[in-house]
Amino acid sequence: MSAWPALAAIVIFTVAFVFIATEKINRVAVVLGAAGLMAALGLVPGSDVFYAHHAGIDWDVIFLLLGMMIIVGVIKQTGVFEFMAIWAAQRSQGRPYRLMVLLVAITGIASPVLDNVTTVMLVAPITISVCRRLGMPAAPFLIAEVLAANIGGAATLIGDPPNIIIGSRAGLSFNDFLWHMAPVTVLMFLAFLVLARVMFRRAFVHRPEQFEAVRDMDARAAITDPRLLIRCLVVLGLVILAFTLHTVIHIDVAVVALLGAGLMVLVSGTDKSAYLGEVEWPTLVFFTGLFVMVAGLTETGVISWIGERASDAVGDNYFAAATGLVFGSAVLGAFFDNIPYAATMAPIVEGLVAGAPDPGTGQALWWSFALGADLSGNGTAVAASANIVVLGIAARAKEPISFWQFTRYGIVTTIMTTVIAWVYVWLRYFAA
Repeated sequence: MSAWPALAAIVIFTVAFVFIATEKINRVAVVLGAAGLMAALGLVPGSDVFYAHHAGIDWDVIFLLLGMMIIVGVIKQTGVFEFMAIWAAQRSQGRPYRLMVLLVAITGIASPVLDNVTTVMLVAPITISVCRRLGMPAAPFLIAEVLAANIGGAATLIGDPPNIIIGSRAGLSFNDFLWHMAPVTVLMFLAFLVLARVMFRRAFVHRPEQFEAVRDMDARAAITDPRLLIRCLVVLGLVILAFTLHTVIHIDVAVVALLGAGLMVLVSGTDKSAYLGEVEWPTLVFFTGLFVMVAGLTETGVISWIGERASDAVGDNYFAAATGLVFGSAVLGAFFDNIPYAATMAPIVEGLVAGAPDPGTGQALWWSFALGADLSGNGTAVAASANIVVLGIAARAKEPISFWQFTRYGIVTTIMTTVIAWVYVWLRYFAA
């Protein structure tokens, strides 16, 4: 690692992160300025930043988000989100914690199948609508949902983007993730429901008069175009099926999302202004700049240096290595965004696994890495794709969530879930 380029990359990244955290300057302007400065100083890999999968902009993520935003924008025209909002309000009887459990459960169950980004894009509009009908602040519910999505997404290969990266590098299948990750994910999710009751208690103010206005509403009347809804649900079902089978059909999830978006537009006949207006363009630009910033840390050797020092520190103590991967990834991934972090660290973990005394120990290191990388997504407001997407949706809906408003809940959740994950790794892979 060359000292001056690495130092420059660290300084630029740190200053940008401080500006993002303090929200003194628009976060899109910050990441574009930081990315431009890194490029001007030659800290990123030249034009490769636009083409290298692991050393630049991850277009798979960008196009996955774009495709799903278009799909959600078309579906929104049917009124189905209003229908589900009224249904959720009626089922919860307007009681805030009951409503949160209902929405979080939907999010947690859907995330392993759809992936956490897609899930929050579908659930967030419903949440905002139901909270407005019941006179409740939407922010606590949106934060709880994205935290639950990041936990639930850890259960499967396709549930969280870092899992796709890790599965590809380690040769791990969908069933491998289900067998090793799903049990601890269920435990963490149940613990989170209890934690949410405490963390968001100030938001649980029941307003019976608001519920009276919703109780007798006909939810089905909110569906403005039933025929369009049927067509949209068929396309969405095909997209979900392709997501689930993408390792079998060998079509990347980003390509599935774009094909689904194109088919959705085709069968709906919706005017382009309707669905393009729902695309979170600032969020996509933010991701692009963030990937370039992380590429600067990668290209100058900062992240690999951290990984190598960690490897040297643990030596032949593989439980210490697993512990470092769980807690170290939970911390580092929270600052670097867990997608590029996972892509950068995967080769380092592969080296650790190659030196393991047996395949079981090697796999334990992969699962430790996957848990740490996935759970790091809750560490800060910019640590995972789902977080950034929800903050963008909330800002557009005039229900803004600040960096620290999200992060103070995310840190507590990350600590709790990471400890549970570490105990699970010890009991399952090392205690016997």
